[in-house]
This record gives sequence, structure tokens and C-alpha cells, in this order.
Amino acid sequence: MLLSLHIATVCSHSPLKNPNPHSPSSSPHPPLLLKFRTSHRENLRYLKTLGIIDPETKTHRTPSPKTLDQILSTVNFLKSKGFSEADFPRLAFLCPKLFSPEFNPTDIEPVFDFLTIDLAASAAESRGIILRCPRILLSDVEFCLRPTLLYLRELGLQKLNSPTNLNAHLLNTRIGRLQEKIKFLQSVGFSYEEAARVCARLPAIFGYSMEHNLRPKFEYLMREMKRSVEELKEFPQYFAFSLEKRIAPRHLHLKQRNVQLPLKRMLLWGDQKFYAKWK
Repeated sequence: MLLSLHIATVCSHSPLKNPNPHSPSSSPHPPLLLKFRTSHRENLRYLKTLGIIDPETKTHRTPSPKTLDQILSTVNFLKSKGFSEADFPRLAFLCPKLFSPEFNPTDIEPVFDFLTIDLAASAAESRGIILRCPRILLSDVEFCLRPTLLYLRELGLQKLNSPTNLNAHLLNTRIGRLQEKIKFLQSVGFSYEEAARVCARLPAIFGYSMEHNLRPKFEYLMREMKRSVEELKEFPQYFAFSLEKRIAPRHLHLKQRNVQLPLKRMLLWGDQKFYAKWK
């Protein structure tokens, strides 16, 4: 089977002298892709080392030569975008569809263009974002990525090209899910502008569950702690702390001592300092 692969080790060696200086291979600009004949077994072994194919796969269940050819074309495409062999186990584990026989690597070219042009991310930043959320490669630029980016920028979020877990997953979130958090804050007393500022100040809030995080914490703040929405506006980081491990234990500890502190002071101090101060 004739395949095209990037082989870095070949390029690192001195080329063999060509006995015929007039042959095409004597060109001073050799092609980047080398064509050579390789065996089905060698291709299979290579994809197993990348973590794309399970090393325990039985011989009778191994992919066909045509399937391996398609997978290798995806590998080559991603390598051309700066991914190293060490990146492939993570890509294959978190987004196996990338290496399915039906996948065409040219379909994800618009995502790379979006990261480079719209997001203004460097090649290294694009690679970092994708490694943190490989499924972003399967998102539609026009219907998901670009509208989400514009919405986040309107809210005031900056440095979205920085390759963090938060940025990668925010970019891959549809606007509807982001708007749910804004609407929740408005429903509990924030204006749209105040809610937008909170989300820009604490963008991790977009990843918090409504039913298991935001709503229970707000209800505890109002019903058990008897605090006001104004306090929450001053310290929206309240939502970032664990209700069971931080908020409730400290509230009860202070309540037993008839002490009430601002939310910021109550929650930001480490355990040792907090419990030493309020014995």
C-alpha cells in the first residue's frame, strides 16, 4: 500500500547521493511528504504507539488498510498544525471521532482558521486550546464558535486566546448556555449590566451548574445566612466556594459565636487563620 507520511527522522539524516544528477530526485527542494511503501503491520504498530488504536486489539479485529490510510491522513494533517506524537493519546481519548474512518481532516480546517484569525491565537495557543478541549475541532464556526466569541467579548472577557481550560471550554459553549447564567443573576436581583460584570469578573461561573451550584448557594445565602443581594454583588466570588465544605461550616461556626463577617472576609481566609481567629 502506498502512503504519505511525515517522517522527521528521515529529514534529520544526510540524503543518499543520487547517481543520476539529472533525475527529478536531485532537486534542491525535496518534497515535504515522502512517499514510500510500508506494510499494514507497521502502520498498525505506529498507530498503537500513538494511542489511536488499542494495543490490545486482536489481529482479526484490526482496521483495514484503507481505514489505516484515512487515519494516517488525519495524523499527518494534525502534525502539520504543530501537534506532536505525544499529543495524540489525549486527542484520541477525548475525541475519538477525529480518528474514525469517516472523518475528513479538511473539515476542521475552518476551526484552525477561526482560532488564528478571529481569536488571534498563535499556533502554540491554538494547539493548547485544542488539547484542553479537543471537541472544539468538531464545532461549527458559523453557528457556535464565532457567535460565542463575540458574545464573550461583548460581556467584557479578555485574553480568550490564552490556552486555559476555562477559555477552551467557554469557546466551545453555545450562547444559549452562557445566557442562562446571565438570566439567573437577573432573576435574583442583578441588572443586565451587573450580571455581565460579574461574568467578566468571574467567568468560571459559566461552568457552574444551575441546580447543583448557583441556586442552592443563593438560597442558602438568603434563607440561612440572611444576607442581601447587595453583598453578593460586592463579592460574587461567593459562588466559587463549596457550600458543604466552606460556606455552611463557617457560617454555622460564626453563628454559634454571634459573629457576622463580610462574605469576603468570611470565605477568603484559610482554615488555619479563620479558625484561629474565631475560636
